Amino acid sequence: MQLEILDIVPVRTVTKSTINPGLSAHLRQRIAREFTPRWQKQWGGKFVLHGKTAGSDSVRLDGNDYLSVTGHPDIVGAQVAALRHDREFVIQSGVFVHGEHPARSLEKSLANWVGKDDGFICQSGYAANVGLLQAIADAQTPVYLDTLAHTSLWEGAHAARAPAHPFRHNDPAHLERMLTRHGAGVVVVDSVYSTTGALCPLREMVEVAERHGCMILVDESHSLGTHGPGGAGLCAELGLTDRVHFITASLAKAFAGRGGFFTAPADLRYYILSSSYPNIFSSCLLPYEIAGLNATLAVIGQRDEQRHRLRAHTLRLRASLSDLGYPIHQGTEQIISLEAGTEPDTMVLRDHLEDRGVFGAVFCAPATSRNRAMVRLTLHAALTDAELGHVEAVAREVAPLVKPWDWPIARRARAAGSSGNQLAG
Repeated sequence: MQLEILDIVPVRTVTKSTINPGLSAHLRQRIAREFTPRWQKQWGGKFVLHGKTAGSDSVRLDGNDYLSVTGHPDIVGAQVAALRHDREFVIQSGVFVHGEHPARSLEKSLANWVGKDDGFICQSGYAANVGLLQAIADAQTPVYLDTLAHTSLWEGAHAARAPAHPFRHNDPAHLERMLTRHGAGVVVVDSVYSTTGALCPLREMVEVAERHGCMILVDESHSLGTHGPGGAGLCAELGLTDRVHFITASLAKAFAGRGGFFTAPADLRYYILSSSYPNIFSSCLLPYEIAGLNATLAVIGQRDEQRHRLRAHTLRLRASLSDLGYPIHQGTEQIISLEAGTEPDTMVLRDHLEDRGVFGAVFCAPATSRNRAMVRLTLHAALTDAELGHVEAVAREVAPLVKPWDWPIARRARAAGSSGNQLAG
């Protein structure tokens, strides 16, 4: 009997060094310079954004579903129906969508809701802002951005190769000086700022833009659904829709979905479809996502009770936190910033809150300026009196431990108040 001789292949031990090829020396140096000290010294070897895992009895203030639409039966039903019955869809770039396609119908419905004649669905709010600014600005178009404008808006100016000029947060007078110096262009603001909950003085901003012949773009990500008639946003609430050139929004906030949206005049449609890279080079949303967003639009329009409840929660918790010494004067809306300052101090605050069952979200650079890290609390309509009471009790217990009255933002506010009093005297 002849034995078959098998080739013996030596077993190769898989280690980290054999899974991937070596990185460049330049990248390793950059990581060692920019990231490693932060990881080791400031974060203590733990990712700053990840604390404990929230339990079933925790009060979670770390999401953006402001009107508590997640799980609504009309929305879930629409999504399930699309999954079951829409089996002939084609996954393709959004620029091919036309005619009676459900995505095109959603674009028209959203545009009509906010008071504009046409709009575009994108993969995210980030893609919407980048794609719109890339289409409407260029190297000869100055873009003026509030210093707290969302990062996607800054990246949009960068994608357009446009000169970007920051102006002081919520300061129309400083914007006017910048426009006088650099000329007409595009003014970019958020209606509600995502880190602080500050409300834009939108009427004054529009007036400055009009005086200088500028277009104005308003990111309504954190006001669409929560502000205005039927949730149509801050522009609609203030009667400014016909004076604002472009409205953008993430559909991952009050819509609790995946996607982004921006308006544009109908006669620009094919120009934008030919020049906005996120629209050209990314696939459209899936049918169940479009169906869910369509159903959500109908739900949000009937959510006045939840909007009133959200506003009441906001007023209550802001008043309670202010009375306890938390410096939250920089905002007024449903986003509440507990700005502890440094990242280590913010991690301490986060841990104290989570130990007591209150979960917010840590924001730090690049989402904030350096040494202006915070725990961001986002309120929603479904919060109960008991949950709000628990948050208030925890804030009271934690205050002597973290001393919010000594945070840098509190010291700056006192200094500004003292200077103002001296000038008044």
